[in-house]
Amino acid sequence: MNRITVELSALAFQALVTALLALVYYALWRNRRRVYDATWAAAWAAYAARIAFISAFIVTRNELWLFLHQVGTGITSILLLYAALLFSRDARWPLRRFVWLGAAVITSSLVLVYGIHDSMISGIFSVALLSAVTLWTGYVFWKCRAREQSGGATLLAVSFTLWGIHHLDYPLLRPLGSGVLFGVYADVLFIAATAIGALFLVLDHDRRALESRSTQLEQLTRLLLTAQEDERRRIARELHDEAGQILTAVKIDLDLSGQRDSSELVGKAIAQVRDLSNLLRPTVLDDLGLLPAVRALVEDFAMRTRIPAELDAPADLHHVTPEQQVAIYRIVQEALTNVARHAGASRVRVGLQGDRDGVRIEIADNGRGAVDGAAPNLGLLGMRERVSALGGTLETGSHDGGGFRIIACIPAAAS
Repeated sequence: MNRITVELSALAFQALVTALLALVYYALWRNRRRVYDATWAAAWAAYAARIAFISAFIVTRNELWLFLHQVGTGITSILLLYAALLFSRDARWPLRRFVWLGAAVITSSLVLVYGIHDSMISGIFSVALLSAVTLWTGYVFWKCRAREQSGGATLLAVSFTLWGIHHLDYPLLRPLGSGVLFGVYADVLFIAATAIGALFLVLDHDRRALESRSTQLEQLTRLLLTAQEDERRRIARELHDEAGQILTAVKIDLDLSGQRDSSELVGKAIAQVRDLSNLLRPTVLDDLGLLPAVRALVEDFAMRTRIPAELDAPADLHHVTPEQQVAIYRIVQEALTNVARHAGASRVRVGLQGDRDGVRIEIADNGRGAVDGAAPNLGLLGMRERVSALGGTLETGSHDGGGFRIIACIPAAAS
């Protein structure tokens, strides 16, 4: 196998690797629709094309292929730099800039290939352009690294910087094609390094975007829960103060006028309004505190459902903020509601424990337990959001004695 055949095989391998890389970025663009993914795909496709063009020139010595190689080099340089700027700064170029740059690339290629007719000068110009833009791209990623402290940005910055320096060895080591094998393998190494660095940087960006989105959703959930409690408090107060007083006045008038049957109906309406008001926002929680409210909630549950309910709680819970009191009450309320609706239990136990580290809530029943593969209901999701908003944890599932158990741990509020 002669030297030209070996060199062409090496160049074909490099073109294949680069083309596959272009396909990877094209797939990323199809999936994510990010402009820099499409730009990277176009840059690597142009890089693969320029390798094909120089291979054709080596075989045919036709200046058309050398001209196309020069144009491909310029386009590759522009696209690589533009992709870096897009990714690190989101700096988009207007269309007219691409037109001027493309015109400059084509004009310079025409002059070098068809005006000067010196392949060595053309090669040096091509190398100088590609090296300068590659080093500039490395500089862009060094600035990106200083701003974001990303491992992907570091790998890209180092790879593009070394690759830019490596491009300068073409005039020294590869006059008339000598040293092609070394150059090809070095280029493939740098291509692989930049590909890995770009993928890491993309994943890092997506991770930070996901973390930011999660933080925003947590804040929104916290605001929604607060707004929900405020609305419940307002509606409960209006029911108790407005509707309750009006119905009480009507009942007194009916009692005075001797309309006992109508008075009893109004009395039932008053009781329903009182129950609804307590469900929305129990006055005992605001008037007497958390433990009396939970105790009343458990007793009312046992009376309404005929399911024996036990409360195991200390005499007092210290260092519990009003926001935590509401969350604990709602967790117990929702858990007991789930027991009544879904558990099929004959008894339930509610336990509260508190110390300087926080509060632990446990609600366990002897019902059917957790159903494998069942999606969590809205009540469990609401409990999880309440606990998460306070920095706590929530565990659910079956326990050793059978039945379902919920354990919520809420840390003490920072003083």
